[in-house]
Amino acid sequence: MNPKPQQRSQVRLQAGRLFYFLKKQFYWAWHSRRLSIKTQSTLLPHLIFEHQTLLRRPLRDLDMQLQENKIVNLELAIRRLDNLVIEPGKTFSYWRQIGWPLRRKGYIDGMILQEGKVSRGVGGGLCQLSNLIYWMTLHTPLTVTERWRHSYDVFPDTNRTLPFGSGATCAYPNIDLQIWNSTVQRFQLHLYLTDTHLVGEWRTDEKLLVSYHVYEKEPRMQHEFWGGYTRHNIIMRDTIDLETKEVIKTENITENHAIMMYTPFLEGSK
Repeated sequence: MNPKPQQRSQVRLQAGRLFYFLKKQFYWAWHSRRLSIKTQSTLLPHLIFEHQTLLRRPLRDLDMQLQENKIVNLELAIRRLDNLVIEPGKTFSYWRQIGWPLRRKGYIDGMILQEGKVSRGVGGGLCQLSNLIYWMTLHTPLTVTERWRHSYDVFPDTNRTLPFGSGATCAYPNIDLQIWNSTVQRFQLHLYLTDTHLVGEWRTDEKLLVSYHVYEKEPRMQHEFWGGYTRHNIIMRDTIDLETKEVIKTENITENHAIMMYTPFLEGSK
């Protein structure tokens, strides 16, 4: 797959946004019972997976105030998500639970990505939260039923610790993250901020008999006929029996294809 940047008129873009906005609102209304989520103040006893990401990253030509604003937006969103419990058979919708991030709700300008370019917008920075939840969910038996990959690779791999393409982009309401509990036990999402990190946990009421290893396969960058560079890989997952330590299942989770917004370093070039 060789993605090429697409230039669309503002009329087409606005019409598309309206169509998908209404489509998602209808979906939420039609499936409201299946999407119902409970909260409880006490944490479920068994920690499955925990991960944390830096709140502030020095990025070239980026106003650091946008990252401070992002923290404000994350605090507001976490209030809507922390301690949610997904019951068996229920589905968690990221945007349905958070709601529309508007100024009147306290959200402020943060960093957003549009067509591969960094800009500012109300509620910017919430992709860090959806990225975290998606990565953690890959280490659980929960099923991701809706996830959107990043179409652009905007920043080089400096300090990258996770495989490329292991996140989930978000944009209210149609670019959503949805997670289905197909098991017979409950799962709880616990989120909080420290001075330096966004921290998340998936917890459950019964111990799991397996663990998960998530990794990338066939990573590559290539120079396209239209002049730019693209990046590709496959995200894989091994399910490991905790007693025998053997891999009992290997899955192809997703393929990623993105347009690179920087020129990769080519070994041997000057």
